[in-house]
Amino acid sequence: MKFLFDLFPVILFFIAYKAADIYVATGVAIAATFAQIGWLLFRKRKIDTMLWVSLVVISVFGGMTLILHDEGFIKWKPTILYWAFAAVLVGGVLFRRKNLIRILLAGQMDLPDVAWNQLNWAWAGFFAFMGAVNLFVAFNFSTDDWVNFKLFGATGLMLVFVLAQGVLLSKYMEDKK
Repeated sequence: MKFLFDLFPVILFFIAYKAADIYVATGVAIAATFAQIGWLLFRKRKIDTMLWVSLVVISVFGGMTLILHDEGFIKWKPTILYWAFAAVLVGGVLFRRKNLIRILLAGQMDLPDVAWNQLNWAWAGFFAFMGAVNLFVAFNFSTDDWVNFKLFGATGLMLVFVLAQGVLLSKYMEDKK
């Protein structure tokens, strides 16, 4: 359910784009992200830092898209978000000596230090890669292709990456019988 909740603005962006255009879709994505936070506040749930960052980035880049009527800004939004996540993961290790993936997931998995370090660097690399792929698709293909990639390609790549991480981490998981 969290995965679908996180995809909510992207799915609505896709639907609005197909029904109208990139500018309507951008407004819908901004509104959907505000609605996500509003829903979490209403339910008195914790709002992840990532969602706050996403709100700021979609508001700034989406807002610039709408105000300047230039779709290039919204196309940069995923890259800025991906690269911000990568920078936070790398910066946590280099400057604060904190493995943020470990902090986020320690309650769900028990892994040795080497596995946590590999996981942190893998996610940082994946986010850096995804930012570059987004730019490539955004500025070398049509807007329609980019919108399709944003929902299907990026989500598919994320799913493949998560599954690959699961396979790699399975050697550290204990068989509890």
